[in-house]
Amino acid sequence: MSPPSRSTPEQEGFYFHGPYRLAYEVYGPEDGAPVILVHGILLNTHCNRDVAAWLSAEGYRVILLDLLGHGRSDKPLKAAEHRVDFYAEQVLGLMDHLGLERAILGGLSLGAVTMLTVACLAPHRVQALMLEMPVAESGVPAAAIFLIPLMLTVHYARPAWRLLSRVMKRIPETPYPLLNSAVIAGRAEPEEIRAILHGVLIGPIVPSQRRRRHIQQPVLVIGHAGDPMHALADARAMRRHMPNAEVLVARSLIELRTRPERLRPQILEFLGRVPRGDGKIAHAAAANS
Repeated sequence: MSPPSRSTPEQEGFYFHGPYRLAYEVYGPEDGAPVILVHGILLNTHCNRDVAAWLSAEGYRVILLDLLGHGRSDKPLKAAEHRVDFYAEQVLGLMDHLGLERAILGGLSLGAVTMLTVACLAPHRVQALMLEMPVAESGVPAAAIFLIPLMLTVHYARPAWRLLSRVMKRIPETPYPLLNSAVIAGRAEPEEIRAILHGVLIGPIVPSQRRRRHIQQPVLVIGHAGDPMHALADARAMRRHMPNAEVLVARSLIELRTRPERLRPQILEFLGRVPRGDGKIAHAAAANS
């Protein structure tokens, strides 16, 4: 495993998307090319802090977002607030808040399909995509097999889950961001988890192949063969569907966060081919928050 991350955000802030307050963190130089990263389902900004550390060291301005229901963001209990297309609108809201016209967008699992949805909703706002372990046609059945029983468990075993939540709240923060992300996820109340899982399942999980074929931006799809939910077949299919997509095969779901030495140079090489710019259309509203 890689040494513990020592990265701390230069800035932490909140913005409002409709009635809800969402949390974000910023790393790296103000004039760096903006990169927005979104976590996986039930996780939070902590899971991307290691990636933010080495990207910001390369001069990128990295913004990590807690989607609604996750991390430090508000946690509505209505499933309808947790559709993937609504998550995509939250990313666009963050860009508006920060005064970003365009950015490189990246995400893990749920974060990947969220960013893919952003590219379909507002392609002019997307400079490039990094899609890590996306869930698509081959992986959706496995996702349902995993998420539906989990949703039923947190609903019908609420007392036991609350006990687990209390135990997790007593675990102190560690030097390992990925572990912290999992611990924080375990602290969530069962109603919060149920709302997220239900919302993701009732909405469209991934844009259709027809819509994906219109994405012209450079796309790096990171896949692995380790589990059926994040099927390598989906990563390879996306390479066929999007004209400027390429695939990078990881050895596991967590390689980029535990042993990034092999993948990091290839990711930086991909990003190096994306024209740099600060993406700004106005002074960051965050400076006044």
